[in-house]
Amino acid sequence: MAAKAAFTHPAQALAMLTIPPPPLTSLSDLPQQLQSAGWAVLDANSLATLCALAPAVAAAPGTFDRWAPLWHDLPLDPHLRDGGRYRRRRHGCFVVQGVQVQAVPQRAHWQPVEYNALHGGIERHFEALAPALVEDPDWARLLGGLAGLAAGIRGEDAGPWYVEAHPFRIDTTDGIGRPTPEGAHRDGVDLVAVLLLTRHNVKGGETRVFDARGPQGVRFTLNEAGSVLLLDDERVIHESTPIQPLDPAQPAWRDTLVLTFRRGGFQGPESGA
Repeated sequence: MAAKAAFTHPAQALAMLTIPPPPLTSLSDLPQQLQSAGWAVLDANSLATLCALAPAVAAAPGTFDRWAPLWHDLPLDPHLRDGGRYRRRRHGCFVVQGVQVQAVPQRAHWQPVEYNALHGGIERHFEALAPALVEDPDWARLLGGLAGLAAGIRGEDAGPWYVEAHPFRIDTTDGIGRPTPEGAHRDGVDLVAVLLLTRHNVKGGETRVFDARGPQGVRFTLNEAGSVLLLDDERVIHESTPIQPLDPAQPAWRDTLVLTFRRGGFQGPESGA
């Protein structure tokens, strides 16, 4: 799939010069990078290859170009405890076993307070994913490909994988948008994938990844549509800095798709984890 820059404002490229670009990992080096560092960043072409996504051709847009308009229809997050109106999202759950991807009935998103001090310990209900997303053949390929990567991290017999999907839009309705209002955190899963769809008229949104056992860390900004940050959630913590508009007179937003892969079941109050 052809790589595509996500810049949509002429000043954005200049603003990005002051923020380090992501250190990209090749597919051949991906297992070693995840094993040694606990995180990796793939560009759009590498992600498409890893998951066997349909290539972009002149007659048809690429996967993430097809999906991007669906982010314009995300409802407001009703659970923000800071009172903000800057986050829109949907939510869906799936079970992946080998090449089989099965949607499960809509359920609450839940995290323990140990992983999310701001929103943990409560059942958060969100509207379901758009059918156009879930029914796209590349959706199952994406989840299956990343589940295979998770299995490689934890062992080939580690499935089935319990997957939660979160399409997010962080905008600047309140003047500033917070991708991670809970701060640096883990998600209580095995693998986290943060896929960038769009950056529109924004500055900020810097990604920071830290070793959970010490002070070592890296900082960079995802800026290519279809690039993805992969995190071994048992070994690293992560956060994204707030965004602001480059042009305050124009709308500004950052669209991402966050996918989490967990062994043993979905997180819930009945499991305590």
